[in-house]
Amino acid sequence: MALLEALITTVTGAASATVGVLVGGIVTRRGQDHQWSRDQQLVAYQELLSRYAEFTMVIKRAHAEHRGWDYDWAEWSAVLTRVSLIAPAEVAGEVDSFGQSVDRFLDRVAREVDPVHTPLSEEEFREAGAEVAQAQIRLINAMRRSLGGGRKGLTFWLGGSHADPASRGSL
Repeated sequence: MALLEALITTVTGAASATVGVLVGGIVTRRGQDHQWSRDQQLVAYQELLSRYAEFTMVIKRAHAEHRGWDYDWAEWSAVLTRVSLIAPAEVAGEVDSFGQSVDRFLDRVAREVDPVHTPLSEEEFREAGAEVAQAQIRLINAMRRSLGGGRKGLTFWLGGSHADPASRGSL
C-alpha cells in the first residue's frame, strides 16, 4: 500500500509540474506576443506621425519661401499600409479619417495653390490645417488607448500640425 501511495504521489507531482510548465509557457508566450504587438504598434504610430510632420513642414516651408517642393509619397503610402497591418480596428478607423483629412488639407495647400506664384500666408496655412489638426488629436488618442497603460486622452497636439494654437482647447 505504501508503494502505491508513493507511486500515486510521484505521478501526481510529476503531472502537476508538467501542467505548471505548460501553463507557464503559454502565459509567458501570450505576454511576449502582446508586448511584441504593442511595440510594433508604437513603431508604426511613430512613423506615421513623423511622416505627416515631415511633409507638412516641407509644404509649409515652400509657401514661406515661395518655392516649389517635392515629397516621396510612396513612403507615406507604405507607412499607412504598415499601420493598417498592426493597428486595432479603432485605430485603423481613425487612421482612415486622418488620411481623408490629410487629403483635403493637401488639396488646400498643395494641389489647388502654387507656393511659387500664389503662396498661402501663415494664417491661411493654419486655417487649412484646422480640420487635420482635429483628426490628428483623435488619432493620437486612439493610439494612446490602444497602447494601454491607462493613458488619458489629450486635448491638444504636440507638433505636426499647423492649426491655430488658440483652437487647442476645442477638442
